[in-house]
Amino acid sequence: MKKETKTKILFFVITVGSVCMLTAVVTDHWAVLSPRVEHVNTTCEAAHFGLWKLCKKHIYIEDEELIGKVCGPISLPGEMNCSYFRHFTPGEDSEIFEVKTQREYNISAAAIAIFSLVFMILGTLCVLGSLRKGKDYLYKPAGMFFAFAGLCAIISVEVMRQSVKRMIESEETIWIEYYYSWSFACACTGFVLLLLSGIGLLLVSMPHMPRNPWETCMDAEPEQI
Repeated sequence: MKKETKTKILFFVITVGSVCMLTAVVTDHWAVLSPRVEHVNTTCEAAHFGLWKLCKKHIYIEDEELIGKVCGPISLPGEMNCSYFRHFTPGEDSEIFEVKTQREYNISAAAIAIFSLVFMILGTLCVLGSLRKGKDYLYKPAGMFFAFAGLCAIISVEVMRQSVKRMIESEETIWIEYYYSWSFACACTGFVLLLLSGIGLLLVSMPHMPRNPWETCMDAEPEQI
């Protein structure tokens, strides 16, 4: 396969990975939390949240068979109330983030996700610069930046996973069940695609390997583009 074809495939994978990671950062469906239903003819409070915002939905329960089960699914109709986390917009209502350890987890996850976006932007600038003839050497820094973006993505995912775990285990919350939603899946997909495409660009940027053992890299024929 020619080098030009390889780079086009890698650029496509990078684009998909970047879109997935950006979608994960700006949306708030990383995890869905549910309490246990204890009474009928009243509402239960399910929630979903992301890096920046927590949304609570009050779902009306009237079926006695649901007693003892978890509230939800969150797709059921109900009154939705969303608020940005207190550490980003002081003064707004977000009681759950009064828990100190929870606040620290989300600040860390958001900061690491921003680093991932910064690396993605730097990698994109290198890719755009490499499109000019004779600028193939920019593949190497681009690959490093996208690989770093992927690593930051998985670190942010792990921090958020620990954050959800602490929310469920905390006595300050009413939620007992959780599952990871599509924003979390986007972040995981972004991690895989960005890391693999970054490594791929690094491999593409390496000099053409010699065909014979007695050749050096300098003696080998240049790869046709």
